[in-house]
Amino acid sequence: MAGMDFFIRPATGTTSADWVRIPNADIKVRLTRRMTRTIVRGEEGDNLHDEGSESAIYTISGEMQLDEYKRILAMFRSGQPCIHDPFEERDVKVVFASMEYDGSNESFKFELIEDIV
Repeated sequence: MAGMDFFIRPATGTTSADWVRIPNADIKVRLTRRMTRTIVRGEEGDNLHDEGSESAIYTISGEMQLDEYKRILAMFRSGQPCIHDPFEERDVKVVFASMEYDGSNESFKFELIEDIV
């Protein structure tokens, strides 16, 4: 599958001009449920309890120029940015879990986490 356009804006952004577009990015999303597991000693089995919340982890990779990287780095250091989830077609408030940039080939990788309660 060809890369997709990835959109991110700073926490303080309020207009469409605040969005940064990164073309041809590889976007992956991983959803997990939060569960509690209770092991009952002396009895058979265990109990799983669904806590009713889930987490979405977005992994974004591709290439970007140094100026774009500096703009994203400012977002990394200044609060919770917002991204556009291309799969669900909605805006999502996230936190950066990690960020990598290789200046020799302008490749990047971001890991962003959304908490859904």
